[in-house]
Amino acid sequence: MRRLIFLLFLTATPAHAHELWIDPKVYQPALGQPIVAEIFNGENFAGNHLVYLPRLFDRFEIIAEKSQATVKSRLGNRPALSQPSLGDGLHIVVYQSKPDTLKYASFEKFRSFAVHKGVADIEAKHTARGLGRGKFTEVYTRFSKSLVGVGGAQGADRRVGLTAELVALENPYTDNTADGVDVQLFYRDVIRAGAQIELFEKAPDGTVLVTLHQTNTQGRATLPVKPGCTYMADAVILRKPDTRHDKLGAAWESLWANLTFRVPE
Repeated sequence: MRRLIFLLFLTATPAHAHELWIDPKVYQPALGQPIVAEIFNGENFAGNHLVYLPRLFDRFEIIAEKSQATVKSRLGNRPALSQPSLGDGLHIVVYQSKPDTLKYASFEKFRSFAVHKGVADIEAKHTARGLGRGKFTEVYTRFSKSLVGVGGAQGADRRVGLTAELVALENPYTDNTADGVDVQLFYRDVIRAGAQIELFEKAPDGTVLVTLHQTNTQGRATLPVKPGCTYMADAVILRKPDTRHDKLGAAWESLWANLTFRVPE
């Protein structure tokens, strides 16, 4: 499996390629402490806070081994999530945004975004679909997860039914991560082989390093990690828009899979 492809300077990230991620205040809260998390939209672990606003999301949940709970809060609250855990063990926080749109003035900006996200043949695909190089619309949806280790943090990540989904195959709080953390990428119920995963590593001093990785034939990639660092993995799928978006007149649809976790000291 090809692991590390190359490093990116932070300034090389296109301004319009913004991630949406779940940022827990404490990734390993003690049993009895609430789970508190912000929802961010931005890049390189910096961006805008999103308040609790149901019109922005289709799913906002906490899932534990044997139970789950819908995230509930007051309209406009920030942080968007602050509620009791579901007991001892690994918790999966899930946020699925409602579809939104982005308008491009030209194909070139979209091509830059697509290539950056690992779709090198986007120009050929765009032409093959008979799409022009002028103004067009993209519809996009975010599928974000975060792993929170409550108490002993025992447990495992798993599929939670997202259309685009990253699954950690190891528990970063209890497993040996000296050789990295294995993840698997899915599109619906199909593994995504040969797909790009962008990994953001935030060190304790706030420094952010970005690396690119590629999934193998089983849709898996090994992400290199370091103790004390926080991680965000992000993968984008581009497709012809689903028919349910026909009224939007979009040329492309992007599905963003995102996963955050921390590696203990």
